[in-house]
Amino acid sequence: MMVSNVTGAFNTFEGSLESETEDFTEARIQFTAQVDSISTNNTQRDEHLRSKDFFDASRFPQLTFVSSTFTKQSEENYQLTGNLTIRDKTKPVTLTVVYNGTAVDPYGQTKAGFEISGKINRKDFGLTWSAVTEAGNVVVSEEVKLVMNIQLIKQ
Repeated sequence: MMVSNVTGAFNTFEGSLESETEDFTEARIQFTAQVDSISTNNTQRDEHLRSKDFFDASRFPQLTFVSSTFTKQSEENYQLTGNLTIRDKTKPVTLTVVYNGTAVDPYGQTKAGFEISGKINRKDFGLTWSAVTEAGNVVVSEEVKLVMNIQLIKQ
């Protein structure tokens, strides 16, 4: 109802980062999420998001992201640009990345942590459903905030 934010997540996903350098300069990044795994902690809303009004999960079961550039801006800050595909629409997006560091865990695994954020317009990807309340308020914003906390294990 445009008076509060709804947080959701895809519970089934895969991602990878391949880099020739320790500082991840020009890393290659891929991400895939299963659309039917979306969860906003509201069953009715989740079903609506899976429907033809939004993701149309039966026809477009995955959303994907493939990087084109991963550029170091400073010691901890990067810019990630790539192609995001939702439904049958692919659009370039640019995301902000904060590198939280690399550490070896108690099991001997080397892990790196990142925080990724950005915004997209859902209508750019064919998610055009809209409704207006009796008072004339828009029900769903066009802007979607992306927030990801990522931990990767070195292979």
